Amino acid sequence: MAKKKENTITKITWQYTEILPEETMEFLRGIAADYGKVKRAVFERYSGIRSLKKLASVFNIMNEMRGCGLREQLNLPSAYYEVAVKEAAENIKGVWSALKNKLRKLITANENLSDNDRLYLRFILKDDSIYAAILNGWDYTLPENIRNLNVETNRLNNLLRRLTRKHLEKPVAAQIAAFSVPPVGYSYKKGALRLASRVSQKRVALPLRDNRTSSRQIRICLRENYAAVAIPVDVRIRVHTDFQNTIFVHLGYRNMCTLSSGTVYGEELGGLQEAKTERITEKNRERDRLRAVYYKSLSAGNKHKAADIERNNLGLRKYDRQKARERAQIETYINAELNRMLAAEKPCRIVVTSPITNRTKFRSKAANRKQTESFRGYVRNRLKQKCAAHSIELIEINSKGTGSVCSECGALGKRLRERFVCEKCGYKTSIALNAAKNIEQKYKKLSKTAAL
Repeated sequence: MAKKKENTITKITWQYTEILPEETMEFLRGIAADYGKVKRAVFERYSGIRSLKKLASVFNIMNEMRGCGLREQLNLPSAYYEVAVKEAAENIKGVWSALKNKLRKLITANENLSDNDRLYLRFILKDDSIYAAILNGWDYTLPENIRNLNVETNRLNNLLRRLTRKHLEKPVAAQIAAFSVPPVGYSYKKGALRLASRVSQKRVALPLRDNRTSSRQIRICLRENYAAVAIPVDVRIRVHTDFQNTIFVHLGYRNMCTLSSGTVYGEELGGLQEAKTERITEKNRERDRLRAVYYKSLSAGNKHKAADIERNNLGLRKYDRQKARERAQIETYINAELNRMLAAEKPCRIVVTSPITNRTKFRSKAANRKQTESFRGYVRNRLKQKCAAHSIELIEINSKGTGSVCSECGALGKRLRERFVCEKCGYKTSIALNAAKNIEQKYKKLSKTAAL
């Protein structure tokens, strides 16, 4: 495996195959399906509380999965099988990591716990062997400094068990037409990517549109009649000596980035998202109407009309292609605006609020679609990647108090649609600008406190 160089970050570049024969596509779909079956098997075996200790070593899980007979049953080459096992194990570890972070927040917010109680619980969450023993009722030994905290261990252990039962989620292997391949599972010859097949010593050729090659683990993502290959590459981190500013940014739905100075980048994002949402809503309404006619035709025995509706109106290929095209256009716009912000503001430090995970669910389908199809997560990820690539420090602070408090007088204000109004001092501005100014004030206060 290629070693990552110092002062570099890894980014994904895409390579595409030529149009592939149906036989080749069937092979790729079969590998992707079996890859998902392996991941589901690992999830079933190792995502419970009894397997928490085993997650410390993926090697042990790999050995157990090698001897379970699943690979032979699926006739799946080991190159795909072992990567699927490792990927599933990492997914499970990610679920446990997210759970622990959530429990730490709940522990901090629990007013019924003393400082020693919190110290005990946080220690348990750091030690998987003791955490697993408490969850499963096994014997364990605490370090002397933790034993001397003088806390009610039974009460705290029961609290930890209840919180774990309530918030632990099991990972799900979605039906995704994609799989990863390590370097031993592929090679290049005559402009084609050659993948390991189910027949020993034989490979399946995927002609490529360019001559790039890789020596690292790649990911094959299936499309309708071709494949996209995700290739990791190391990119040198750029250092800009003229980037000296600190900027405070509110990341919003309508205006992508609002700075505390009042400058806005990505003003068209909200309009682009709403146009996409409205088109999909209208399209789905029309599809629902046609689906009702389809079922009515079936019940009336008019199979010809039902087949005609199904063939020409209820398919997903065109529907999915248009959604993907719109998403790509919005992503391009987001990247262009982030690049414009970095070039204009020349920041060495960007301060934003940490993401809020418990989103409100609305009664309106359109409102919920705006939430679920929001690009907030994509904007954050791209901002993080660009900051890493340009040696910019990205700081996330807690969002508490940045949205509802007046940035001029500190009193609670009202948010009316896109406007913020303070009845105490009469200050009026946009919600985004008020939040950006509060982010600046809160960060400076935190910095001042830390310096004392």
